[in-house]
Amino acid sequence: MGKKCPDCPECMPEWLAAFGDLMSLLLCFFVLLLSMSSMDAKKVSEAIGSLAGAMSVLEGGSKTEISKQRIQESTPIETQSESSEMVNRITEAISESNEMREKGKGPSVSLEESQDGFVIQLPASLLFKEGSAKIENEDALLFLKRIALIVGELPNDVEVSVRGHTDDTSPGRNSPYRDNWELSTARAIAVLEELMIDGIMPERLHAAGFSQYRPIASNATPE
Repeated sequence: MGKKCPDCPECMPEWLAAFGDLMSLLLCFFVLLLSMSSMDAKKVSEAIGSLAGAMSVLEGGSKTEISKQRIQESTPIETQSESSEMVNRITEAISESNEMREKGKGPSVSLEESQDGFVIQLPASLLFKEGSAKIENEDALLFLKRIALIVGELPNDVEVSVRGHTDDTSPGRNSPYRDNWELSTARAIAVLEELMIDGIMPERLHAAGFSQYRPIASNATPE
């Protein structure tokens, strides 16, 4: 007569082991997410609300709703990306123009950021002869055409301000302009008209002349 097998000790149910593994994986998942993201109280609150609502453990499912402020804050990111791409294209155009100008050892085109956008500074010697407001340089015309193509791809609410400047030297007797006010304004209008020829709508353009009163440098030296 055989001996009776002893009763096996009770173990935890199989479903409980699977549930424990699932909770461990979820915990690791959220720890990884937290380590790869920035600590934002608003985001953490929304994440906790989402988890609590999905598992029906705690109240707070309404926290998963993305607020209007969150939507508004995310909107400028695309605009900033588009602006960065545009600035990169303009920087590339300026670099190519300056490489061509280095052969003639002339002044360089430059790009500066401002509060309302960015400013492209074109040296007068690249565009005009002394006391003149007529653009005759082919390199300058090609550069303006390329800038116009880039600006044309931007939204219509982006405006272009063309601003003319001069040094403190009089335009001269042979110039059709009486003073530097007329000369600087005429130069700005000349660039504006070229941009319109290259396809920019006139509603997006305006021109201004500053004469000699907003110089980028003094006239103490020829340079």
